Amino acid sequence: METLNRDSGRFKSYGITTLLIVGLSIFLHLFHTVFDLVNIALLYLFPVLLSAVRWGRGPSFYAAALGVLAFDFFFVPPTFSLSVEDLRYVFSFFVYLSVAALTASLASRLRNQFHQAQQREAHTAALYALSRKITAMSDLDALLHQIVLHVSETLDVRAAVFMPNTLGEQQLVAYGKDSVEWAHDDAHILLAAWVHGNNTRAGRGTQTLRESSSLFVPLDTDNEVHGVLAVQVGERSLAEMNEFIRMLEALADLSAVAISRCKLAQEAKLAVLTAESEKLRTALLDSLSHELRTPLATIIGSVTGLLEGEDVFGPEDRRELLLTTREGATRMNRLVGNLLGMVRIESGMLRLNKQWSGLEDIVGVAVGQLKDALQHRQVSIELAPDLPSVPLDEVLMEQVLINVISNAIKYSPEGSSIHILAVKGSEGFIELTIEDEGQGIPPGDRERIFEKFYRGTSTKQIPGTGLGLAICKSIVEAHGGSITATSRPHGERGTAIRICLPDQFAERDGDELDTNRGENFNH
Repeated sequence: METLNRDSGRFKSYGITTLLIVGLSIFLHLFHTVFDLVNIALLYLFPVLLSAVRWGRGPSFYAAALGVLAFDFFFVPPTFSLSVEDLRYVFSFFVYLSVAALTASLASRLRNQFHQAQQREAHTAALYALSRKITAMSDLDALLHQIVLHVSETLDVRAAVFMPNTLGEQQLVAYGKDSVEWAHDDAHILLAAWVHGNNTRAGRGTQTLRESSSLFVPLDTDNEVHGVLAVQVGERSLAEMNEFIRMLEALADLSAVAISRCKLAQEAKLAVLTAESEKLRTALLDSLSHELRTPLATIIGSVTGLLEGEDVFGPEDRRELLLTTREGATRMNRLVGNLLGMVRIESGMLRLNKQWSGLEDIVGVAVGQLKDALQHRQVSIELAPDLPSVPLDEVLMEQVLINVISNAIKYSPEGSSIHILAVKGSEGFIELTIEDEGQGIPPGDRERIFEKFYRGTSTKQIPGTGLGLAICKSIVEAHGGSITATSRPHGERGTAIRICLPDQFAERDGDELDTNRGENFNH
């Protein structure tokens, strides 16, 4: 069909050229008294120029030859005859044909240069449009779909992309909506495998399967063939295929670079995740080896003393050993709880079981569980009288307070004070602050201490996993709040951990029935 259209267009150009010469001859014959022979000969150059610019060299040469014959037949004596009286006209005809041929060649060359400039502009625009569409893409499937869509729209062809699977076998990974049946042809998979293995193009206009209606181009970068881009070109003439192949290879090169970038980004992401996992595993093992060893040694020592020193220890000594055992077990239980909490957070399984709760109950439970660890430290609790009940997950919020208060105990000296303050803050938040009299946290570490396994530079000699505050941050943020670390007010020594919880859903009716609010407790 395309061949018939091209032949029809070629005959049409020669027909129009003939009509132009005939029309010009009639016009000049009617007004031959106005023009002399030189002017008439020059006017016959117009169809030559027009044919060269519009249709190329062939029709322009035809116009020159037909113009000479018409000029000789109608205007050179004897008229209405192809013979000439003066042989000098033969030389004039030769000069005319030479000028016409030169003019036609120059005009045809200018036409070709114009078309080449148009093609280069179209190529540049197509490449720029594709680069804009795929530059920011990081998902490989979306990238391949965009490549197929752009190639189909730009070249007006059906397109598909083949890539090897994990076994190295070619498989169809992307194709256009109108290319389903064509793309799933088994012969295309075999040809794509050959192109991928040999890293060379095949199909119409190439050295392999030159008469095929499809064209396969490898998507390759300097060191790897990523896949194969296939297009159905139909019966496009072989003369047009050179330019078509150049355009398709330019799009394929740009696509291959984008695919390589996407693969490298995925590999880099996987490498980062692997490194993070290895770092996490190493830190976890180190933390467990230190944190579990101390309470286990305490428990084993106490139980061994009770078993082997039955006649040695009195009731008070036995009680002290039992308390030591309970403290070690509680510490281990807290460690395991933190580990399980981090697993739930990392796996996305953290779910809140909110119930209306008063902060005084949660604070009281947390302090009660840590009373053995307080030793000689004093704990003061101040709760504002206007604190409403708020929807909280009591178990998780108790874990937050236990972790924060445990840190306050761990990093403050014996005989110091721990202050717990709860007030209604601004902008609909309840502020709960835990202050200690330890050595404080350097400003550069106040945000990083909420990262997993991060230990402050000044406290690395103290045992710990670096998980407690990270878990606190996740739980508090799951409640819609925030947790921050600052220094104590008025330049006092120590650290203040401030927890802000939203109270927009707080229950305010009946708060006056709670007689514990507004009281101070000292432990």
